[in-house]
Amino acid sequence: MRKPRLTTLRLIHRADEPVATLLLNRPERLNALSLDLLREIPLACRWLDETTAIKAVVVRGAGRAFSAGFDLNDFMTMDDTSPPTESADLGRLATEALTDVSPLTVGAVHGHCVGGGLLLAAACDLRIASDDARFSIPEVDLGIPLAWGGIPRMVREFGPAITKELVLTCRPFSAHEALSLRFLNRVVAGPDLVAAADALAAELASKPTFALQATKTQVNAIMNEIAGVGRNANDAHTLAVALRDPESRAAGRAYLASRTK
Repeated sequence: MRKPRLTTLRLIHRADEPVATLLLNRPERLNALSLDLLREIPLACRWLDETTAIKAVVVRGAGRAFSAGFDLNDFMTMDDTSPPTESADLGRLATEALTDVSPLTVGAVHGHCVGGGLLLAAACDLRIASDDARFSIPEVDLGIPLAWGGIPRMVREFGPAITKELVLTCRPFSAHEALSLRFLNRVVAGPDLVAAADALAAELASKPTFALQATKTQVNAIMNEIAGVGRNANDAHTLAVALRDPESRAAGRAYLASRTK
């Protein structure tokens, strides 16, 4: 299968190699999750599923950050003629595609990992972060709920009390706190991040494919029983309503303005 044509992602893979890299490639926007990028993630995952030589994938961001979260310019400029529910559901579809992709995924997080970017990282099987990584979930300050199946995904990673705290306060937290909360497998020095993620992916890829995929499938099935994200398809409607709400839109504009000062 030919690689899909991608504009906001890069699929890096040498023929017959067992490890690939999925690179969020909007460095000028700190890899903010545009509608185009969210549409391209399932396309990339489909290619990874069908390229049977690939056993493990490193997911990382180009430039100075993993991802600054969903692109507010895309979401805040949706007008009354756009299909808000369809657009609002793209994040859930993208994170589910990354969760369900056949190869093992290693998220390599550096710099900002915000909102939807954190949910993309959470969709990875294993996570390594550089010691400069900074996490936050600012949606409530934006006047919108955390969507994309984010609440059940966070509850199963952090537990209910920590999820409520991080989502409702919107406070940032460090890589070392994320490690203490068991969201991360490892924290490394910034210059060592890519090498550490590549080494972990190579270690996974050295193991039998059937055992890797069976383990991933079993763990994911258990977590879906605990807090499945599939039932959260109605998140799209909730988010679409929030994006039409005057108070929510005003909060979004104020947040954008504060980020440009």
